[in-house]
Amino acid sequence: MFKLLLAAHLVLAVFAVGPLVHAATTAGRGIRTGDGAATASASRVLRIYSYVSVLVVVAGMGLMSQKEDGERVAEFSEAWIWVSLLLWLAAVGLVLAVIVPTLDRATKQISAQESVVTLTGRVAACGGVVGLLFLVIVVLMVYKPGA
Repeated sequence: MFKLLLAAHLVLAVFAVGPLVHAATTAGRGIRTGDGAATASASRVLRIYSYVSVLVVVAGMGLMSQKEDGERVAEFSEAWIWVSLLLWLAAVGLVLAVIVPTLDRATKQISAQESVVTLTGRVAACGGVVGLLFLVIVVLMVYKPGA
């Protein structure tokens, strides 16, 4: 069961978090080019993959509860676990509370032929932060400091 959960966690991380980070870090392109279809698409992709990323956390929690060599794989009290969870919450929070609403606003403004120049920086900055947060999560998952 351990290997099955580990595979599920890794596959979900690659196929859910990967597109999430890519969309977050490239979402500003649609705003810069004034492409309403691109901003609407980026918003939709970010929303969907943010919700799907919950499955990565669920698989990770299941993986934590497994025993390997008679001992639990990890405990929630270990810093690398709860810090990773907090960073994931921050990243998904930024996506759903800042990037997606800003992209939705940009889509409306582009279709109304209004200027969206002021929105580009917000999306680009938050997208970069989301990318960095997930990078730190991956490093924590690999090195497991304090474990």
